Amino acid sequence: MKPNENIEQWIVEADIRSMQAAMEAGETSSEELVRVYLKRIGRYDGKLRSIIEINPEAISIARALDDERYDTGIRGPLHGIPLLLKDNIDTCDALHTSAGTLALAEHTAAHDSFVAAQLRRAGAVFLGKANMTEWANFMADGMWSGYSTRRGLCLNPYGPGELFVGGSSSGSGAAVAANLAAAAIGTETSGSIISPASQNMLVGIKPTVGLVSRSGIIPITHTQDTAGPMARTVTDAAIVLGAMTGVDERDEATLASEGHRLTDYTPFLDASFLKQARIGIPRFYYKGLDPDRLHILEDAIEVLRREGATIVDPVELPCQDTNWNWSVMHYEFKKGVNDYLAPLPASIPVHTLAEVIDYNKEHAERCLKYGQNVLEASEATSGMLTEPEYAEALRLNREMSRERGIDAALKQHNLDALLFLGCEEGDDIAARAGYPVITVPGGYAQNGVVAPGGYITKGPVGITFIGTAYSEPVLIKLAYGYEQATKHRVSPEMSRLEGE
Repeated sequence: MKPNENIEQWIVEADIRSMQAAMEAGETSSEELVRVYLKRIGRYDGKLRSIIEINPEAISIARALDDERYDTGIRGPLHGIPLLLKDNIDTCDALHTSAGTLALAEHTAAHDSFVAAQLRRAGAVFLGKANMTEWANFMADGMWSGYSTRRGLCLNPYGPGELFVGGSSSGSGAAVAANLAAAAIGTETSGSIISPASQNMLVGIKPTVGLVSRSGIIPITHTQDTAGPMARTVTDAAIVLGAMTGVDERDEATLASEGHRLTDYTPFLDASFLKQARIGIPRFYYKGLDPDRLHILEDAIEVLRREGATIVDPVELPCQDTNWNWSVMHYEFKKGVNDYLAPLPASIPVHTLAEVIDYNKEHAERCLKYGQNVLEASEATSGMLTEPEYAEALRLNREMSRERGIDAALKQHNLDALLFLGCEEGDDIAARAGYPVITVPGGYAQNGVVAPGGYITKGPVGITFIGTAYSEPVLIKLAYGYEQATKHRVSPEMSRLEGE
């Protein structure tokens, strides 16, 4: 089927390369892609609540990019491709950046974030901002993933109101899974890309901290935060990642990416790499899995072995019995948020974390459904990062997650990566290390149990590969090989989302 025959059917599960080829052949246009996605958003997102707001300039931007294609050619693989951005990523346009909170509902950024500028330069069209767990789920213990004061609870399109949607890049995940955009950008501190990607049958890449700039993104912690792509295929995620990287003087962590960063990750779409791959099985982290999800993981191990990979089973991480200290995020959050809020114009009601807490109290009926004890715990720190307890907790996190964690296991067994299911504990270790993670659809658990967070574990689940710093090329090879051998992704049944 060609897109000009029935674009509304063709757009479902269409990938970026297909869209680009169709636009080059004159079978469709960026403007038409934007219009059909907007139509789908209007039809389905009333119930899904994956998008906080639509970009009123999207159609005109797409039209201008169509003219540019005709006049001078395309900028690259993202020229005219409609994307969504998580609502904590600054864009200098008509869109607001609020982290899902009412206090920042009228905040429009004076400048693009580095990530938005890179994607805009590549020719992407920003359809709008995706819903997210408010303050990236660093507001209150017990806050349900996907909930924000601005938009309410985002639902999982595979089981609206029944299945866990994942967080905090919940809207980015649900929208791309439901084919409301070609791809989306999420952010992660610990699991916030990998969790919703896994729960929504997507590919998610959490890059090495420093590969992608964080400037212009509402922060939690500068030692763990990063933005990354969420897409329906490994190919699409690799294309988007290449457009996001770059050295940014406003984010000194990116200076270390010199010599490591690439602008094109598609050469690593190499399924044959599995024949030489060595993958470790950290069984300590599998012991809490319910039977259905363990079965999915065991099947993945067999697929990888069948495709030629050497499976090292089991592998132990020296840090696996560690009781992790979570205080680093509290210390870094206060400083990061205060630095972000301070220069905002006087028309915005909050310029410090203390003012955010006070604003929420003044609007408690709307803003404090789950409370704000995490915000208050962060406000109790100095905000200067001078506490000895902070320095020691950070040192231990890095040592245990790197030298006595991921790197120890990789070096001992000469491994390319470690294998986990979805967003289990391994993703948190990688987050503390600042190391890359990729997840790819692994199957569907028909039954589940109640997890510690209160959600039911059934539904889509991803297979997750974790490596050392700047090992994105290797992880993409592994994920692509597994994806091509299994093709687990299926689109959700959308009829349950109609009628609102």
